[in-house]
Amino acid sequence: MGIFDFFSTDIAIDLGTANTLIYLKGKGIVLNEPSIVAYDRNTKKIIALGNKAKEMQGREHKEIRVTRPMRDGVIADFEIAEGMIKAFIKKVSNGPISSRRIIIAVPSGVTEVEKRAVRDSAEHAGAKEVHLIAEPMAAAIGIGIDVEAPVGSMIIDIGGGTTEIAVIALSGIVNEESIRIAGDEMNNAIMQFFKKNHNLLIGERTAEAIKCEVGSAVPLKEEITVQVKGRDLVGGVPKTAEVSSVEIREALNENVSQIVEAVKQSLERTPPELSADILDRGVMITGGGALLKGIDERIRMETNLPVHVAEDPLTAVARGAGKTIDNLNKYSKVFIRNRRY
Repeated sequence: MGIFDFFSTDIAIDLGTANTLIYLKGKGIVLNEPSIVAYDRNTKKIIALGNKAKEMQGREHKEIRVTRPMRDGVIADFEIAEGMIKAFIKKVSNGPISSRRIIIAVPSGVTEVEKRAVRDSAEHAGAKEVHLIAEPMAAAIGIGIDVEAPVGSMIIDIGGGTTEIAVIALSGIVNEESIRIAGDEMNNAIMQFFKKNHNLLIGERTAEAIKCEVGSAVPLKEEITVQVKGRDLVGGVPKTAEVSSVEIREALNENVSQIVEAVKQSLERTPPELSADILDRGVMITGGGALLKGIDERIRMETNLPVHVAEDPLTAVARGAGKTIDNLNKYSKVFIRNRRY
């Protein structure tokens, strides 16, 4: 008996590197938690997941391992990812089953092997029918773009593991650029900056908090200073360093520049008719990375295009995948086709 046998409706999952969101047909988004799992090293039994596992991150003892089964938008640890999907679904399920359809959003640049891993995980969790949708396509649907129209729309979805850039028209992706530079790489850049410039070792959670609080892509009207606690690499004792938003911006600059470069490359490959549409309609940014201060302004300055941050960018992909479940006939063309061998 699979987990879906306890389950009463179709669901859509945004299986992200940083967060997993679950959309229930007719109910909307019912779960939004970090894609983090804490398990017992000896038995591989899951102890905690989501927010509870995140609280343990960096504080666990040798019997417990806290891990993120998703890396760069795809499954890195098959067994743990499957356990996480099952546990999250169980958390939101209630009542008997009437249907077992699941839609999962994946990066547009996934390989056939990675697609199979996602499908297998969902099937092992009990799903009888699995559809995959590219994240930028789901994001476009989620923010209300008419993807069926013969008009070009450009989406930049900056997630935890990947940045997806896609030009969409006629229910399909005309061209796509998927780079593995996103939120995680930015956190890493901040950690390296503290190591190199302050001899300070900080954890991933601290780096993410700094990025959210003072990270930016362009100079701020008022630059901010923050106190950062970590471990002194020389003395090995806890210490505090003071840094400004100017230094953090410098640390993030290389990653931001790579995202901008990928956007330019995508624009260069866009057919002229669609380029004209993008000039009229502008570019939409979704995903957690859309919340980096001034990212829209930076892309606007470098491309001379109107750039907008979507409303509630964090949930755009999940909302879009959910809309396809609510209206499968209308959106049947947007799913990633199974390759025939």
